[in-house]
Amino acid sequence: MGDVPAMMARLGRAARAAAAELAFAPAEAKRAALLAAADALCAAREEVMAANAEDLAHGREKGLSAAMMDRLLLDEARIGAIVAGLRAVAAQKDPVGEVIAAWDMPSGLHIERVRTPLGVVGVIYESRPNVTADAGALCLKSGNAVILRGGSESFHSSRAIHACLVAGLKSAGLPEAAIQLVPTRDRAAVSAMLAAVEHIDVIVPRGGKGLVGLVQAEARVPVFAHLEGICHVYVDKDADPEKARRVVLNAKTRRAGICGAAECLLVHREIAAGLGQRLVDDLMAAGVEVRAEGLVGTKAAAESDFGREFLDMIIAARVVDDVDAAIAHIRRHGSNHTEAILTENDATAERFFQRLDSAILMRNASTQFADGG
Repeated sequence: MGDVPAMMARLGRAARAAAAELAFAPAEAKRAALLAAADALCAAREEVMAANAEDLAHGREKGLSAAMMDRLLLDEARIGAIVAGLRAVAAQKDPVGEVIAAWDMPSGLHIERVRTPLGVVGVIYESRPNVTADAGALCLKSGNAVILRGGSESFHSSRAIHACLVAGLKSAGLPEAAIQLVPTRDRAAVSAMLAAVEHIDVIVPRGGKGLVGLVQAEARVPVFAHLEGICHVYVDKDADPEKARRVVLNAKTRRAGICGAAECLLVHREIAAGLGQRLVDDLMAAGVEVRAEGLVGTKAAAESDFGREFLDMIIAARVVDDVDAAIAHIRRHGSNHTEAILTENDATAERFFQRLDSAILMRNASTQFADGG
């Protein structure tokens, strides 16, 4: 691709100019751009799936795991979900200019806290091409320009989706550079983004531990990041059995390769031999490898299995004495992403919520809802 730093500087300058326009762009123009992008994606379904087929073929050649291939896949239903997501963001209230707090000082000063755009956002992500649309839409809605650097695995898919976003911008009279996609697989582009303090205001990495760790270690630009999605499901002694069976199976198997997939099942000791074992049996029947302690799974769990993000049809399982033991386990092994408790006991659920600090806490719901459900 030639001189990657020079290319990234050009993208950065264009993004900075676009951000200056977006900061005062009418809410209706942003809404129109997103709706037009959704329509363009609808019309380009076949082209997007053809591009995705190239990426899938490349993934098979590279020997990507089944879970990674699933993350990469775009079919009619998933493209439909991306279209629905664009329309949902378009329908949201415009946040720019919203007054979120106001007060008067004894001196007579009136002070307001107002939402304003960050400027230019850089998003670095791996194999999920839907992030191209998600990140582009959210940045546009919030008045930010964005530079997207997708993974090499999703290169063709991301490019096809990006073309639809640009079509939406053009139709609404907004700068095309508001949403840019790095046009190379060269990893030097990542290093250039991480050092682009004059062009990028914040970097958002979306991917596995390796990617996020690299960004945090090397970035000179400020970073918004989370690490792994080590999500837990705790099944309490007061859980509804049928509800628990449905939720646990969904939490692991709906999409095993996303950050909201359950990676560890914790079961109250009083129900381990009954409901707990049925949950493990359900998972194994669905093709999940269960690495268990205190339950009969596919194989015995090693201590290293707890606190591990498998991103595959594998789950760790452990029997715990009570909700406090479950909380202690999650504090030790979790990543503060998403945890679920399955119980009909209000006091137990409240204790679980009060004593954990994860970004998302759920009751009687699948951790997969962390990824939009």
